[in-house]
Amino acid sequence: MHALHGNSPFERIASYSRATRAGDLVSVAGTAATNSDGEALHPGDAAAQTRAALLTALDAAAALGAQRSDVVRTRLFLVPDADWRAAVGAHGEVFAGVFPANTTLFVAGLIPQDCLVEVEVDAIATGPVTDRADTV
Repeated sequence: MHALHGNSPFERIASYSRATRAGDLVSVAGTAATNSDGEALHPGDAAAQTRAALLTALDAAAALGAQRSDVVRTRLFLVPDADWRAAVGAHGEVFAGVFPANTTLFVAGLIPQDCLVEVEVDAIATGPVTDRADTV
């Protein structure tokens, strides 16, 4: 198995990887729009947070050989007051022409403070693992 580790201090505390690849299956863990200190980017803007989180997730998938067109499933987790239409609109922009299976749902809350959205991405990789990933 291959794993990609990010800069999140939470990854070290919880002992998980930003993304993993087993065979051709790439799974990207819950990803929010945060900076390297874990602070929310684009406070109050569900569309911008969704876009940023998806791009971060796609970057992690790419390190493990999966491109945007390889994505087969996405999940959007939204806090209760988040603008779901803005979030799914951003998803539609990022995945225009790809049409992965998607689940969008409201959750009681997210761990990163001030984050409205967290995303997950699953893909079937068509490319090689890059040197950014570790073998575990």
